Amino acid sequence: MNTLNAPRFIRSLLVTTAVVLCASTSMAQSGGKTPALVITNQPLPAALAGQVYTKPVQTTNIAPQSLLQSYYGTSDTMVSRKIGDIHKDLGSLQQDMAKLSERILGLEKFNQSEAANYYASTATISTQLQSGTTPGNPRLLQKLAKAQDSLDKLARNVNDMNDLAIEITKSGSVASYLLEGARSAYGLTGAVEEDHVQLAQLEDSVNNTIIIIDRLQNNINDDITRTSAYLATERNNLRTMSLAVSDGNLLGKSLSSRPFTSTAKKTETVELAKISTPEQAPAPSNPRPLVKIRFDRENVDYEQPVYLALNEAMEKFPDARFELVAVYPAEGNAAQAAIESTKSRRNAERVLRSMTEMGMPMDKVDISYASSSDVGSSEVHIYVR
Repeated sequence: MNTLNAPRFIRSLLVTTAVVLCASTSMAQSGGKTPALVITNQPLPAALAGQVYTKPVQTTNIAPQSLLQSYYGTSDTMVSRKIGDIHKDLGSLQQDMAKLSERILGLEKFNQSEAANYYASTATISTQLQSGTTPGNPRLLQKLAKAQDSLDKLARNVNDMNDLAIEITKSGSVASYLLEGARSAYGLTGAVEEDHVQLAQLEDSVNNTIIIIDRLQNNINDDITRTSAYLATERNNLRTMSLAVSDGNLLGKSLSSRPFTSTAKKTETVELAKISTPEQAPAPSNPRPLVKIRFDRENVDYEQPVYLALNEAMEKFPDARFELVAVYPAEGNAAQAAIESTKSRRNAERVLRSMTEMGMPMDKVDISYASSSDVGSSEVHIYVR
């Protein structure tokens, strides 16, 4: 066969076959050794290609978000542990403040309830006294005891408020300590950015808690002041009302509040001196007679006119003092003078006790004793100075 006239792909195949045959013959002649050169048109094996073509190497695409997430991951630092401790203490403090707030609300509701009970009792007494009643009416005495019980409960409630105020003050000290700890943590080394962000949030939370504590402290102090003043006023009013119930007459409120300016009535045994000075005038420099009570018989009814006279005098002379003089007859022997002196002193003590029940402060009353040849029985004179 003439190879020159054969097609091109046949000629290539014949050449390749001849080369392989020559290589095989050479291997057979050389004892089966691998030839130094092998000419072939077969593709390179995959394992060999993987070793030869190793570059360029493709790397992972890095996104900004993935970089930030890997940087701002969770971290356990000394500052973060301190933040956790402060958070725990702050949570306990806030729970305590919630309980204290509930206790304040409970005490305020209790005060409102007892005040309503007190005014219900005193309103019943005042209504009945205004309508007219008997001296020492047992029904009114029962209402009087109930009103006194309400005031006693309010007084005990004030003690509970004082204890509560002390607890709130202690909580304020704890909050200040936590705030100082949060602020000092800024200076600690070894913190990450997230730690300072959490410290700022923690500092704001502690400051808000301190504001709440201050508010509770102000509320409880206002309640204590208001309730204490209320108790002082109503105790005086209740003493005056007790005297009114005993006499069966409506006297009015305590002289300490001086709510009325009335014209006193004259009786046969109680003489009232007229006070014609303008309102809010300074107290007279010399003693001026105000009331003269003659104890010339048993059960002298002097409370109502004495109350009116004292009330009018305190309206016109707010800074006035009063002098209570027990006057007894100077006639007779020494034994009779001693008896009359003792009787007049007892009457003066009785009048002083009535004035105290009306709300007259004891430091505004002076007591003295004197004898007089112009009186025929024991008398008690009240002067204003």
